Amino acid sequence: MEAMNFNEMLGMISLLGMFAAFCTGFPISFIMIFAGLVFGYIGCGKLVFYLLTVQFDQVMNDAIMGAIPPFLLMGYLLDNAGLMDRLFRSFQMLLCRVPGSLYTAVIGTGTIFAAATGIVGSSVNLLCVMAEPGMRCSGYDIRMGAGSIAAAGTLGILIPPSVMLVTMGPIMGVPVTDLFAAAILPGLMLAGIYIGYSLLRCAINPSKGPALPKEMWPPSVWVALRDMVVGVMPLIALIGSTLGCILAGIATPTEAASCGAFGALLLLFISRRFSWFVLKDALFKTANMTAMILIMIASCNFFGAVFSRLGSAAWLSRFLVSLDMPPMIMLALILVSIFLLGWAMEWIPIVLIFMPLILPTVEALHFDKLWFCIVFAVTLQTSWLSPPVALSAYFIKGAVPHWELIDIYKGMFQYIGCQVVGIVMIILFPQIITWLPMYLKQ
Repeated sequence: MEAMNFNEMLGMISLLGMFAAFCTGFPISFIMIFAGLVFGYIGCGKLVFYLLTVQFDQVMNDAIMGAIPPFLLMGYLLDNAGLMDRLFRSFQMLLCRVPGSLYTAVIGTGTIFAAATGIVGSSVNLLCVMAEPGMRCSGYDIRMGAGSIAAAGTLGILIPPSVMLVTMGPIMGVPVTDLFAAAILPGLMLAGIYIGYSLLRCAINPSKGPALPKEMWPPSVWVALRDMVVGVMPLIALIGSTLGCILAGIATPTEAASCGAFGALLLLFISRRFSWFVLKDALFKTANMTAMILIMIASCNFFGAVFSRLGSAAWLSRFLVSLDMPPMIMLALILVSIFLLGWAMEWIPIVLIFMPLILPTVEALHFDKLWFCIVFAVTLQTSWLSPPVALSAYFIKGAVPHWELIDIYKGMFQYIGCQVVGIVMIILFPQIITWLPMYLKQ
C-alpha cells in the first residue's frame, strides 16, 4: 500500500482527533466545524471557508431535508393523541387467551406506532407505562417484558417514515422513496421474529407469560374486534395515506409528510386531546429537533468535504480495498464497526460521518447501495439494544424504576439474538430488501 502524503495524513489525524474530542461531551456539530476549519486551513488554505459556506447552503436549501420537520411534527402530535394506549388495549383484549399475549401486544403496538412517529424514547416510555401494570398482575417475566419493550421501541428508527432514512438517502445517492419501500419488509420481518420468539418461549414455558386472568377478558370476541378496528384504523389510514402517496409517486416525501402532520392534527381533535399547550409543545420540539439535525448534517457534510479534499477519503478506500478480503468479510468488519460506534454515539453522527467514509469502499466492492443502507440501518438499530450503553435500557429504567438494570439487560440480550437472525436473513436473502422497491417501479 502506498504511503500517505502530508494532506492525507492530516485528514486521518483530523478524523482521529475529532473522535477523541467527542469524548469531552462538547457539542458534536461544533467539534466537526472546528476540526474542519483548523485542519482544512492547514491543508487547503482559504478554500476551506468556501467549503463551509457551500456545504451549509446546500443542506439548508435541500428540498429532501424539508421532509424532516413535518415528519417530526406528525410524530409529536400523535404522541399526544392517546392513540397508543387504545392500540395496546385492543391487542391485549384480542389476544387475552394466548400465552405471551402482552408481549405480542407490546410488539404489535410498538411496530404500528413506529410507523406513525419514529420517536424511540417516547415509544419505549409509553409502552412501559401501559404494559408494566398488566405484566405485574399477570405474573409475566420482567426480563422478557423489558426486552420486548426495548425491541419494539427501537423499530422507530427503521420503519418508515424514518428520519434516519431521510437523512441517509442524499448521502448514499439513493432516493428516499426507495429507502422507505426497502425498509418496510425488514421492519415487519423483525417484528414477526420478535413475536415468534416471544410466543415460542411462552409455549415452552407458560410461566414466562401466562394467559390473562379471566377478569381481564373482554365480554366477547366481537367487542375485542370492534375495539381493535376503532383503535387501529385511524393510525393505519394516516400511515397508509402518507406512505402510499410517497411510494406511489403521487407526492414527494415533503408534501406527504405535511399532509401527514395535518392528519395527525385532525386525529388530535377527534381524540379530544387538542389544546394550545399541546400544539405549542409539539411545534417547539419539532423546531428544536429540526435545528439540531440540520446543523449536524451541515457540519458533517463540511467535515466530509474537507476530509475528501485532503485526499484522505480516497486513501482510506484504497487501503480497505487493498486488504484483499472477501466482500462478506469486509462487510462483517464494517457492520461490527457500526455496531460498536452505536454504543457511544447517536445515529446522526454515525450516519453522517461514517457512511461517507465507507461509501467508496461499498462502491468498490460492488454492493447494492439500497441493500447496504438497510443492512446499515438494522445494524445501527441493534446497537440500541446492546448493553452496556444501550439507550433503550435507560429509557426503560427511567419509566419503571423498580425494574433492576441487570434484568433489563438480560431481557435485551434475548432480543439481540432476534436482531442477529434478522441481519443474517437480509444478508442471505437480499430480495427481502430489494423486492418491494423493484415491484413498485414496474
